[in-house]
Amino acid sequence: MSKTLAKVATLDGNSAVAKVAYHMSETAFIFPITPSTPMGEMADAWSVQGKKNAFGDTLTIRQMQSEAGVAGAVHGSCVNGSITSTFTSSQGLLLMIPNMFKIAGELNPCVFHVPARSIGGQAANIFNDHTDVMTAARPSGFAMLNSTDVQEAHDLALIAHVASLKASLPFLHFFDGMRTSHEIQKISVIPEAVMDEMVPHDAIAAFRKKSTHPEHPTYRGTLQGPDTYMQGVERGEEYYRKLPGIVQAAMDEFAEKTGRHYHLFDYVGHPKADKVVVVLGSAACAAEEAVDALNARGQKVGLVKVRLFRPFDADAFMASLPKSVKSIAVLDRVKEAGAFAQPLFGEVSAAIQLAEKKCTTVGGRFGLGGRDTSPADIMAVFKHLEQKKPAHNFTVGINDDICHTNLARYPEEIDCVPEGTVQCMFWGLGSDGTVGANKSAIKTLGENTDLYAQGYFSYDAKKSGGITISHLRFGPKPIKSAYMIRTADYVACHQPSYMGRYGPQIVRPLRERGTFVLNAPWKTVEELEAHIPADVRRTLAEKNAQFFVVDAAALAESVGLTGRVNNIMQAAFYQLANVLPIEEAISLLKGDIEKSFKIKGQDVVERNWKAVDAALGGLVKVDIPEHWRKAEASEDTVHGIEDPFADTPEDTEFFRTVARPIQRMQGASLPVSIMPEGGQIPNGSSKYEKRSIAYTIPIWNPDNCIQCNLCSLSCPHAAIRPYLLTQEQADAAPEGFTTINAKPKKLGAQFRIQPSPLDCVGCGLCIEQCPADALSFDLLDKVKEEQKKLYAYANDLPLREDAMDKFSVKGSQFQKPLVAQVSMADPAHMLRCLKEAESFPGPSLINYLSPCIGWGVAGGLAKNVETAKHMVAAGMWNLWSYDPRKGDTTADRVEIASEPTFDLETVMNEQLRFHTLKGAHRDELVAALEKDVRKKWGKLQALKEMQV
Repeated sequence: MSKTLAKVATLDGNSAVAKVAYHMSETAFIFPITPSTPMGEMADAWSVQGKKNAFGDTLTIRQMQSEAGVAGAVHGSCVNGSITSTFTSSQGLLLMIPNMFKIAGELNPCVFHVPARSIGGQAANIFNDHTDVMTAARPSGFAMLNSTDVQEAHDLALIAHVASLKASLPFLHFFDGMRTSHEIQKISVIPEAVMDEMVPHDAIAAFRKKSTHPEHPTYRGTLQGPDTYMQGVERGEEYYRKLPGIVQAAMDEFAEKTGRHYHLFDYVGHPKADKVVVVLGSAACAAEEAVDALNARGQKVGLVKVRLFRPFDADAFMASLPKSVKSIAVLDRVKEAGAFAQPLFGEVSAAIQLAEKKCTTVGGRFGLGGRDTSPADIMAVFKHLEQKKPAHNFTVGINDDICHTNLARYPEEIDCVPEGTVQCMFWGLGSDGTVGANKSAIKTLGENTDLYAQGYFSYDAKKSGGITISHLRFGPKPIKSAYMIRTADYVACHQPSYMGRYGPQIVRPLRERGTFVLNAPWKTVEELEAHIPADVRRTLAEKNAQFFVVDAAALAESVGLTGRVNNIMQAAFYQLANVLPIEEAISLLKGDIEKSFKIKGQDVVERNWKAVDAALGGLVKVDIPEHWRKAEASEDTVHGIEDPFADTPEDTEFFRTVARPIQRMQGASLPVSIMPEGGQIPNGSSKYEKRSIAYTIPIWNPDNCIQCNLCSLSCPHAAIRPYLLTQEQADAAPEGFTTINAKPKKLGAQFRIQPSPLDCVGCGLCIEQCPADALSFDLLDKVKEEQKKLYAYANDLPLREDAMDKFSVKGSQFQKPLVAQVSMADPAHMLRCLKEAESFPGPSLINYLSPCIGWGVAGGLAKNVETAKHMVAAGMWNLWSYDPRKGDTTADRVEIASEPTFDLETVMNEQLRFHTLKGAHRDELVAALEKDVRKKWGKLQALKEMQV
């Protein structure tokens, strides 16, 4: 083992891989795509900071215009003798296919790090399976090396870089997107000195010698005919035959230096197993736990983890199998439609046949689109192998009621996590800070205690405003449970509205005498009974739960952090979870807060500190009454607790049978037959969703309103709208539906601004945009029932599309929505461009400046319009149009609607993405940015002066 001591760190998979890729590369080309984007971002940031790689330089990194451009640049870089890497996933990988064949065919070393992800077919999906790597890379000639968890992703990233150079072949190092790329684990970080020791300098010298160079020019890309092409292809075969040995040698060298051992195929399980599962990726972690559990019960089962998938070394695979094996199940996380043999099964079955091994071998599919795979799912596979003739091409974990491929569920969900592991679940709202706080907690526990730690964060498809579930585990033994928590010691619900929506799902995993913490303003038993459904109360009583309530929203508001409940709930967690002495835990939490928020100013740091202090005295213990054990659904009617997902007469069949169960978070139980063929769904289905996630919503003050309709125009969710009514409609309106005389008077109409209380997300953008102080926040719980009735009436009113010019700012808001991408920096210019685009007889293109959550705009969504205005003023986004119908020259056709001041500092100060730039390097980059901005403005000015 190397004399250099390894450092322990708590990292996610992307960070673990990026550390190695940066150190072992000279050049990288990037283009963002989920879930690989953070690797490129980190590498870019380290380069900006001047971090040195193994070659004593900073990484040369460039973002291209697309993944196709990335692949072309990687190819060119390899040909020129630069040690190159990139990061991509899914469709991004598909765009690289043509160049991948060229890179491999020319025997160029390089490494693609790929968090494997599904490919859009009948629907898009951003979660993990192996469709991308098995579709794009498998026939390309790239070697394919797979990692099952964060530690392996870190370690095998180095193996990939070393083996690629030694073998003179390109590598695709893949690991499960989201599940591994975004999972946080406590790992041993490879010291840079060890990486330096493993750099194969002789192989690099040979690589550079064959690169293009004026002193030894060569010609590439020839055209070969049928007489020679096949020989040319086979000329590279010896490289692939040598590759498994090169990879294993790199693994052995790595083991000598770090003490961590890997093989092309690693077997775990009973030495005389009769049943074996073969699998790639993170599911191997769940499979290993299942194997251990079944063997502890007296069975003889085993698991083969596949490391090097391509080239597939049949001899090494057969050597990994116990001689006693009688039946094998091969699990593929991909569906190649129409194929009898999925990719891994095809390789395994061929190896077994050629070795003349007598055993039953079947294949199955699992985990597509990120579907969670637990030890119980793997146990079902072993149960299937007990049959005299187990079925081939089975599926795991679903209900296939059409082709009947699915295996029967295992009769019990066994808790297979290591003994002593504490499991915690936190239900939050996207952008409320819950996920960020839990990431900090996992790092705090991992790096300040002897405990092992793991964190995984489950999101829906919404970047903000969606459901987040944080799964945290920590304990005295290594944790490899790469699946969602099934049995929780601690559950926290950070959004009180979730009780009525997802309450049963939230409390169901809680173990006997587990701790449940609710953020809510309800403190007494009577208040809780009036808001928490009967089945939730009954479950808490039956589990003898330790129940606590904290009004985190009120505490956050009291210190000027409205809506940011994360650190309050984190303080409650430390107070109740007993993972650290409370004084030490709070000290560490406050340290994390300072680290996270100091770029926003000391005032923000101190407000968060005050929130933590307030939380410690804000917890209220609820003594669960005995009668909750007998709580019945009929009590909900008495208390006025409504089922927010109850079917309504307006629901379509699709929404009732498909979308509604998904809303209830019961989508995993839907049968195959209920899904729409080809992924086609009815238009307008989202209007039935009604998430009701806002804490406060805007309420209209008619006395101040000037009827500009900017509130409606600026709302990203169309959740606040203006309405024009006849006097008869106004008279027939429900109580509280106040109207005023519409402007201009000639309309002879009544006017009202009405929010949709169940669609509003409470961002406050409409209030920020209102120039007349005619909107103010009120608590949703306080006004919801009244506002629902008022919105229902308003929404049924007929549209007055002909009342005003639909291309005026005001009149545009009385129309049916027009789909376009435009900027809110200047709404009048935006609508003028839309009008021109709609009337133009040919194709039109409108670009829209849309601030991204990744920019870190201070103030969040509510400040999007303001930051757009600042970017326009700075010249980072110029407002202009080109209409071929206007005049005879380019100068006549170009209209410029903005003039920059080049004030870049204002933009850079309000966006956190610029705060990583420091010192002299910052000044250098700011100067380069200003130069670029002025150059673009100069080009635009030149267009305005062109007389052609």
